[in-house]
Parts: sequence; C-alpha cells; structure tokens
Amino acid sequence: MNDWIVGIDLGTTNSEVAAFAEGQVRVLGPGDNRILPSVVGFSASGELLVGEAARNQQALYPERTIRSIKRKMGSTDAVEVGGRYFQPQEVSALILRELAEWARAATGVRPGKAVITVPAYFSDAQRSATREAGALAGLEVVRILNEPTAASLAYGFGDGAKHTALVYDLGGGTFDVSVVTVEGEVTEVLASHGNNHLGGDDFDDLLASWLAGKFEKLHGFDPRKDNPRAAARLWWAAEEAKKKLSSEPYVQVREEALLVDNGKPLNLRVEISRDEYEEMIRPLVHSTLDSVSKALQDANLRPQDMDAILLVGGSTRTPLVSNLLRERTGLEPRQDVHPDLCVALGAGVLASRLSGQAVERVLVDVSPYSFGVSYLGERGGYPYSHCYKPIIPRNTPLPLTRSERFYTSHPDQEIVEVEVFQGEDEDSLRNILVGDFRVEGLTLTGNEPNEILCRMRLDLDGILEVTAVEKVSGKSKRITIANAMHTKTPEEIEAGRRRLQALFQDREGAYEEGAFEEIAEVRDPAIIEVQPDPETTIPAGPYADVEPLLERSRAAIANMHPDDREEAIDLHEKIANARDSRNEKDLLDSMKALKELLFFVEGNR
Repeated sequence: MNDWIVGIDLGTTNSEVAAFAEGQVRVLGPGDNRILPSVVGFSASGELLVGEAARNQQALYPERTIRSIKRKMGSTDAVEVGGRYFQPQEVSALILRELAEWARAATGVRPGKAVITVPAYFSDAQRSATREAGALAGLEVVRILNEPTAASLAYGFGDGAKHTALVYDLGGGTFDVSVVTVEGEVTEVLASHGNNHLGGDDFDDLLASWLAGKFEKLHGFDPRKDNPRAAARLWWAAEEAKKKLSSEPYVQVREEALLVDNGKPLNLRVEISRDEYEEMIRPLVHSTLDSVSKALQDANLRPQDMDAILLVGGSTRTPLVSNLLRERTGLEPRQDVHPDLCVALGAGVLASRLSGQAVERVLVDVSPYSFGVSYLGERGGYPYSHCYKPIIPRNTPLPLTRSERFYTSHPDQEIVEVEVFQGEDEDSLRNILVGDFRVEGLTLTGNEPNEILCRMRLDLDGILEVTAVEKVSGKSKRITIANAMHTKTPEEIEAGRRRLQALFQDREGAYEEGAFEEIAEVRDPAIIEVQPDPETTIPAGPYADVEPLLERSRAAIANMHPDDREEAIDLHEKIANARDSRNEKDLLDSMKALKELLFFVEGNR
C-alpha cells in the first residue's frame, strides 16, 4: 500500500493538493497551474470534464455541469449532471481523483492517503460524506482537518507555544470566521460564524450587473437577457476585473461585439475604479464584520486578545477587506501565505508530519520590507514633502505587482520626481532610498491636479521594477532596482536617525520664520513628492532637505571609493554655495546628483 500522504483542500469554488516534495511542503499541479476549479460536467459527446474545462462550459450548458457541490455534502439528495444522477460525495470523489492525478503527475507517485479539510461548522454527516468521497477516489482519509486549523498550521502556529488567532476565510462561494487557539499539536476552535452563501462569486455578480447597466445605458439592451453567451462573457469580464482591481486602481473592460443588433456589433468599453468597485461590495464586506464580532463574542474574547488575524481565501485580496478589518479590530491582518493555497498548505503540513517529516510551517517567499514612495502631505499641521506611502507591504508573497494612484501638488505641473524607499516608517527619511527618477513633460491639466499611477513589481530575486504613468496620456518612465531587498545595516539606521533629527531642527526654524507656503487642496491624501519645472517658482521645501541629505552623505563618505569621495565633497560644496546664495536651480541639480551617487554607493556596500 502506498503510505505517501497528501493534504487536500476540497473547496466550494476551488480545490488544491499539497505534499512534502523537494524538501518542503508544496502545492502540486500541472505546469504553473495549482488551482483546480471544483466543477464537474459532461461534454455534449459524454466526455467527463473536471476543473477548468467544466468551468468553461458551465455558463453555456448549466444542465451538463455542477459546481459548489460542497454545499450539498452530507445530504441524500442526488444531483443531475448531463442526464445522470450522482450523490454529492460521488461528485466530490471525481474532484479528489483529479487532484490525486495532479500529485502523481508532479511526483511520479499516486498518493494512497490524504488529509482533507472541511469547514469548522461541518456536521458529522458532512464529515462522513467527505471521508466517503475520499474512499470513492481511492484515498484513505487519515484525518479530517478543520480549515481554520489548517490555516493556522500554514502560518506557523503549532510551534509549541500557545497562540490565539482569528481566521477570516472569504472564498469564492462561502465565508466563515473562526476563533482558534493552538498549543503544540492541539488546536481548538473556540467559536465560528459565517455565511455559506457569501463569497467572491457575489462580488462578481454585483460587478457584472454594473457592467450590464453600463451596456444597457449605452445601447438600450440588457446583454444578459435571453443570451447566455453574452451573460457568460460579462461574468468572466467581471471576474477578471475584480482580480485586477485588487492590485490596480483602475481597470479597462473591453468586450467587443458583446451583442449584435441587425448586423451591427455592440461593444462594451468602460473603465471602473477600485473605489467604485469597493462601494458596490462594501455592504457585503460589512456583513462579514458582523460575523467577526459575533465569533469574538461567542468566544468571550476581544480583538486585543488575538495574536493575529489570518486571511484565507482569494477574496481577501480585495484591499477593502484588510482595511475594514484593521479599522474594526486595530490589528494588522496577515496575508503572508498565499490566500488561495493557505488551507491546502496547512493540510500539507499535517500530512507531512503524519508521513514522518519534521515540518514546522510552510516556506514562502515574501517581501521582508515594505516598498513605497515619498509624497507631499501634512504632518503636525504643516506641509511635509517626505511622507511615506507603502505600495508593496512587507510580508507580501512574491512575486507580485501593486499599483497606487497619486496626484501632483499643483495644476499644470510638468515634472514629477518619484523617490522609492524601502522601510516601514511613515517618515520616508527614516527609510532607505533605493532609487529615484523623474517623469517630465506632463500634460497641462488646467485647474486640476494631474493623476499619476505608480506601479511596483517585485520578483523572487528581489528585483524591483517601478513605473510611473501619467493616467491622462499614458506617458511613463521606469527604473529597475536590482538590490532592493538588501538588509538595512546599523549604520543606515543610525544615519536615518541623524537625518530625522537634523530635519526637525530645520523645520523648527522654518516654522518660526513662516517659510512654509500653503499647498493646494487635492483629491487624494497621497501625493507624489514633486519638484516643479526649474523655470518655475520653487517652494521652500528643498532647503529643509539639504542638511538631512548632507548628513546621510557624511555617514557614507568614509566607505566610499576615493573617486566617489572626491565627487561627494565637491557636491557638498556646490550644495552649500547654492543654499547660501538661494540659487534654487543649482541646489536641486546638485542635490539630485548627490542622491544618485549615494544610491550607487549604498547599493554596492
């Protein structure tokens, strides 16, 4: 008998299989595919379809396709698929067989045993049906594992110490939240609450209705009425837009010839912002917070009693979810394990331990630092040009791409300077400058600030690619930073402290002299720090930045190559002369040159 044990997340919308392979717990699958849609169907010719193929035909041939079978587990009601009748556990067995084949294809060995996860609220009948599904798939189910327990194992809980966590699981078709305690090998679910009919699919439905409304307003037809093909295309477009809006502030939806009227193709071309999308789903997300409060109340605990909030399920990628949880609990939700794969990885951890492997937690590639940009904001009631906005939060799984929108500080600004920092402090000067660049020739926007999209991409090798795009024109500029994730040294930390101290000394003097000018009100609290065109009036801000920059340079000068040291000393003199003579153009040029020198010097330590 094959004693190899795998962990399986048998999900409502998607399923995955994980096991110990190549020295660590991995999610297995063909090629780059790791997620199997929990959909089963039969083609017109009677061929069995499992996964993506079945999902693709579901909208057009619902009578030959079944999805969300997990909701029926434990019942005796048969389901009809393509004129054939199956028990729910038989449909689940087809999904489990496919996952077992994925494991065999990835490793060369078909598993004979499995740990399968179920929601904490599953009844005995539902758990028994899950075991039966495993047996029908040729798998001995050695353990039925609660999904919140699996999530806690994936995040590294179970290290022997006692932890209390709130597991927030928002998947494609269901939502549940559990309060769990983990101590050694023992995990106890203190309370659970949720909604078996709330998930990302409901977000898709809202977005599809919004798209249909836009189309109807433009063409006078509801594309979903009596047209399953158009309805399917609209739903897929909504799902893709939802995924992109998790990391992009805007998405363009284009569906050519969605309908044809008297031979004329009717197209859908519309832009939707993350703000618009999040307003649609806000009531649904708020309802999950009620479940959070209920679960905490049932466990007789408060948010401050939690060691962590663990995010599980692909729908938790929506920034609104993390933001509202943070506001409600005061805790920073953790998402450093892939939310779609988290439960499967936790099941894989237990399966590996049962197989005799010493596995404490899954190994994941995450960004050890936050990366973001400086912007002109307000601190202490005064305008401050070194506020810091993280775009890539630390502990985010790699690789990833994230974008945020910013605005210029005043209308008709033709140049924007983007300074990229690594670190966690809200003051960018206490973080590490890893690169900077300018975007010039921006569009004149009249009385409105110009909108700039800043996109960051960080790969597994720690290479950071930063792009600034002018939204109105698409004009962009990009830099690539090869050493973005190098460790901050004690010298860099101390230099940051000195820069901060010098900065506040300069600011106090500026406040006394009334040197700060008023800044125009803008539509977004995050504004890229900008330098106006040298031919236009330059604000007083650069003078406050001189001493921190010089302090940073002095801290690094001892370790410089003699040629770099000579260039730095020369730039120090130029900066001092420009500051004393109030020659703002020379000051900006010299400071820019020194920043570039420091970037390369610090990066090559």
